[in-house]
Amino acid sequence: MNEMSRLDRSASGTDTSAPWWRGAAIYQIYPRSFMDSNGDGIGDLPGITQKLDHVASLGVDATWISPFFKSPMRDFGYDVSDYCDVDPIFGTLEDFDALIARAHSLGLKVLIDQVYSHTSDEHEWFAESRSSRHNDKADWYVWADAKPDGSPPTNWQSVFGGPAWTWDARRGQYYMHNFLSSQPQINGHNPDVQNALLDVARFWLDRSVDGFRIDALNFLMHDPQLRDNPPAPETNKQRTRPFDFQLRTHNQSHPAIPDFIARIREVTDEYSAIFTVAEVGGDEAEAEMKSFTAGDDHLNSAYGFNFLYADTFTPGLICAAQAEWPDKDGVGWPSWAFENHDAPRALSRWCAPEHRGAFARLKMLLLACLRGNAIIYYGEELGLTQVDIPFDQLHDPEAIANWPLTLSRDGARTPMPWNSDAVHAGFTVGEPWLPIGAVNQEIAVDQQVDDPASLLSYTRQVLALRRANPALNHGKVVDCKPNGSLLELVREADGQRIRCLFNLGPAAVDAAWDGGANELFTTGDLSSETLPAYAAIIIEETPCD
Repeated sequence: MNEMSRLDRSASGTDTSAPWWRGAAIYQIYPRSFMDSNGDGIGDLPGITQKLDHVASLGVDATWISPFFKSPMRDFGYDVSDYCDVDPIFGTLEDFDALIARAHSLGLKVLIDQVYSHTSDEHEWFAESRSSRHNDKADWYVWADAKPDGSPPTNWQSVFGGPAWTWDARRGQYYMHNFLSSQPQINGHNPDVQNALLDVARFWLDRSVDGFRIDALNFLMHDPQLRDNPPAPETNKQRTRPFDFQLRTHNQSHPAIPDFIARIREVTDEYSAIFTVAEVGGDEAEAEMKSFTAGDDHLNSAYGFNFLYADTFTPGLICAAQAEWPDKDGVGWPSWAFENHDAPRALSRWCAPEHRGAFARLKMLLLACLRGNAIIYYGEELGLTQVDIPFDQLHDPEAIANWPLTLSRDGARTPMPWNSDAVHAGFTVGEPWLPIGAVNQEIAVDQQVDDPASLLSYTRQVLALRRANPALNHGKVVDCKPNGSLLELVREADGQRIRCLFNLGPAAVDAAWDGGANELFTTGDLSSETLPAYAAIIIEETPCD
């Protein structure tokens, strides 16, 4: 049996009484790499606007645009020097307004990043803060005196390697940075800082954005007592950074963060249809995601790193992730991503090259069947793989600092291929900031857009399936069973019950089902008794009571 779907329902499966974001499909765009409109080799906001038709054609509900704010680009936009302006390499505020208008005309919501835990050292706030110990912004960042021997105030380590403290002769103190030394840590405990960050949110809400993805939110507040972190227990995993040797007990994850989140929610509630999702990583991610999304006075959703750094993709991993978010009062709504700008492309992590075609389809279908929002990373709908970036072409500061033990994030940030025959795949007429990758250029949009058998066309079908069926769109998880490489997922909503069977392995498995059942969707060459390698079937069963 070939791939098939039955999507002729008379009405969408979306619950019209629920907010638009509950069950949404969201398309992440990394602006440097999506489309270059001016030939400088770097993607920009007008380029995104030119290609929004492609995004809308997928059937997603929203697009999330990674940082495009003014920045020296030492961490490629996550080091913000002006929260309320567009960096000239990406365009202007007027270009952003045009993007919003075009997206809304296509029925797309627009989410943007907010980077609250740190700024660039070129931000005017930090320039004033470091100028003396006595100024209006002296306490807007985390400053501390040296120990008597001149060493840093604590043993805290930065994510990118080395101490999380840098000496500043202007103040005769150390300032804290969880990431690069050029990304000083905001003092999230300071009410004036909180007010300034909320004003930033209002600035973009007034420009009609529909929501925020909040970066590294659990890094926003530190332990004011400046206690040392305890050592992490031994594991079998190789440690490539000093950061890996500690439990990050005191430099992040402060219990007062949810109180500030409640203030964010008060602001977003002043505007209609606003969606907020937090990125949360670390050892206590599950507990923090729950606290960040609890009840109706915190964020709407959160996503962690369940899948983004997983070495293998197994039924057990999936069921464990779904179990973290039960359908209970007071428990937030999850979001899921298999790929993003910080993690290696999933097809390069989870399957052998000879299985990538089948696995790409299985993965996209499975993402659409999970309870929660589905976040699709640009190019995932094409089947893009990780590009091997030579050391002399690296831009990623973490990869450069930890070469060769840290896999470059650049390999997942390569330009979007639009035209397989064009120079630089139609991304730019200049020299692209990163190489396209020959394999990825071969599967460009123009090669797939009119091919009903392509992964691009398949992605559209999968998202239509999700939208048309309430159990998949917003239903609860009734059961999730791992059995070797076989995953069985059962979901229910609005009187509909759907059973999903996935074979996540490279060999066929026994998976009998009723041959007369209402098969909504299949992928792979199925029989009624076995699922071939990386095959799946979605079945609508007798409606539940």
